[in-house]
Amino acid sequence: MKTRITELFGIEKPIIQGGLAYLAYADLAAAVSNAGGLGQVTALSLPDAEALRREIQRTRNLTDKPFGVNIAMGLHGSGYESFVQVAIEENVSVVSITGGNPATVLNMLKHTPIKKIVLVAGVRQAQKAEELGADAVIVVGQEGGGHLGRDDLGTMVLTPRVVDSVSIPVIASGGIGDGRGLAAGLALGAEGIEMGTRFIATKECIDASAYYKKLLLESDEQNTVVVKRSIGGPARVIHNAFAEEILTIEQQNPTYEALKEHISGRANRRLAIDGKPNGMGYAGQVVGLINDVPSVAELFERIEKEYKTVMQKFSEISF
Repeated sequence: MKTRITELFGIEKPIIQGGLAYLAYADLAAAVSNAGGLGQVTALSLPDAEALRREIQRTRNLTDKPFGVNIAMGLHGSGYESFVQVAIEENVSVVSITGGNPATVLNMLKHTPIKKIVLVAGVRQAQKAEELGADAVIVVGQEGGGHLGRDDLGTMVLTPRVVDSVSIPVIASGGIGDGRGLAAGLALGAEGIEMGTRFIATKECIDASAYYKKLLLESDEQNTVVVKRSIGGPARVIHNAFAEEILTIEQQNPTYEALKEHISGRANRRLAIDGKPNGMGYAGQVVGLINDVPSVAELFERIEKEYKTVMQKFSEISF
């Protein structure tokens, strides 16, 4: 497949792995890149910038293909610049920026060969990202897992709106987990897709607990809920008893101080890594399409077959 995304990043298939805080490290990133997509190492859930350097080098030992580094700015109020500097020094292929104003990071990357992606949830954000120098944008609809836009816009409408509003390539995200989603994203005008939740349920996502993966398999599209809406940072998570506690606090005392222990990285790690039920697990509505835990290579092979089946059906339809 050739799109502007595959050509921009030097990859074979226009499939991007999401940043996945605490989970997206060398094993997963390399597996995605080796399968023909763009894997990413998450930076700011590592303890320091030198840990990122080691993870980048470990990824290079596992793949000779392009991969990216995700800078999830929401995880650090400050201090992310040292992580960006390591990405520059290590000359990674791509840096993606999520969860904050991308201007500082884009400025740091301006005179480097590193390609720059910005995650957006609306037209104005996409236009601003292009203006600031982004090479591509990922547009995430409200179906997605993790942090979302505030306007409850679905992928089906938001993707073509952004495509029509910028000249740089657009990557569709939110509710995508198979070859049908890839075909749909391209049909909407995007030139690639990003998947997050689907990659958690793979063999190479070795840091995700067996309990987390089990929840993804057992959940359907009804079993997620948006939390943190009351403090302006909506995020979609698995709907468990812990998520209900968050929603109750939001009703009774909708402040960051009241919520901080429930929405912290520690709360996320308890479920995602330690496999404890008293924690928060990010997940998109795409859980309704997740029924197994394949290898990344198997997942890519399946996506390609599904995509070809959809395109064959399209070719048989006449108006």
